[in-house]
Amino acid sequence: MKVTQVEDLSSIEKRLSIEVEPALVEKELSAAYNNLAKQVKIPGFRAGKVPRRILEQRFKGEVEADVVRRVQVLGFIDALKETNVPAVGDPQFSGGKLEANKPFAYSARVEIKPTIEVKNYKGLELEKFDGSVDEARVTEQLDRMRNQRTELVDVEGRDVVQKGDLAVIDFDATKDGQPFPGNTGRDVTVEVIDGQLIEGNLPELEGMKKGETKDINYTFPADYRVDEIKGQTAKFAVTVKVIKTRKTPELDDVFAKTMGEESADALKARVRKDLERAAKNRAEADEREAMFKALAKVNPFELPTAMLNRGIDFMLDSALGGLARSGMDPSMLQLDWGKLREELRPRAEVEVRGQLLVEAIANAEKIEATPEEIAARLQKFADDAGVPLAVAQKQYASQEAQEGLKSRAREEKVFAFLKQHAKNA
Repeated sequence: MKVTQVEDLSSIEKRLSIEVEPALVEKELSAAYNNLAKQVKIPGFRAGKVPRRILEQRFKGEVEADVVRRVQVLGFIDALKETNVPAVGDPQFSGGKLEANKPFAYSARVEIKPTIEVKNYKGLELEKFDGSVDEARVTEQLDRMRNQRTELVDVEGRDVVQKGDLAVIDFDATKDGQPFPGNTGRDVTVEVIDGQLIEGNLPELEGMKKGETKDINYTFPADYRVDEIKGQTAKFAVTVKVIKTRKTPELDDVFAKTMGEESADALKARVRKDLERAAKNRAEADEREAMFKALAKVNPFELPTAMLNRGIDFMLDSALGGLARSGMDPSMLQLDWGKLREELRPRAEVEVRGQLLVEAIANAEKIEATPEEIAARLQKFADDAGVPLAVAQKQYASQEAQEGLKSRAREEKVFAFLKQHAKNA
């Protein structure tokens, strides 16, 4: 194999002209026909003993198409090694004709990683983000936790329905004196608040006594799912059986124990710590995105489509992985993948451009992460994920994961450098 020419089509695309020697082409053809001979059955020939000329008569087009593709790929891989072209996407092949005893000549067009001469990264105006947590947010989260433990309990000391109560009812409904699909219900819980009956709201129950029956007229929406009753009025005979109310636990030591803490103060401390960690991470993420945008604004460059698509793929995989870890099956969500990719595209572009610019700054300033800094980054991941360090170490055991960890640790050092040299440092 030899590369006869390397052309610059743009700052992010090259075309390689490649020739593959006749001996390699013939070797691939022979291997293809030998494999085919073992697979096909042709009357008059034993398995694996079909002559090549017979196979060529029947399968020449298919075999040569496969060999062309294989020779193109093998030649392209060798060409990248020879030229050190930093390809980032799949090649587009053109040309190439199989001729006996002649080199196989073709071209490969491929996107490459952009060469960035980064500039204007000192003296940036960097936006600052607040990662603090006030008492109101702590209280809000504690209230949310309490509300999640809310129970429905029977009302004691009164037998009259009040607004805001929940009532367990039986009902029988008719339209013009006749039943219709879904016209009866037993032990149905409804809420005594303003709203629609079909949504479980029945304000007309206010003032009724337990055990009392009352007729209530209700007009169904014109688009109601039951054809027999849509847009029409029905009479409901409703009997109140039980009056209930919501009981939310107090924020005390008893409640704290149900949440895994010994006291209310300990629960508050845990909630604050969790919120502060989340707020800090959010502020860091916002700060990171803002820094990427600031760098990209003063360092425009062409971005290979292949790199952008990989960035979208990574974000999509991360989102789907999060859904799966939370117990949801993404395949059940009927997602519009094309629409989702388009929604992620702007964020992915900011991310990919930012990573390339940070890499360029790190190279220009000779910034590298030390083993201690990489270890600290892994510990932070373990803390944020709430897993032991040993678990995090297993998750980051692969070479690819290690490189990602190293890259993120180096990125943090670059950010510290940029902040130090920012206009509003």
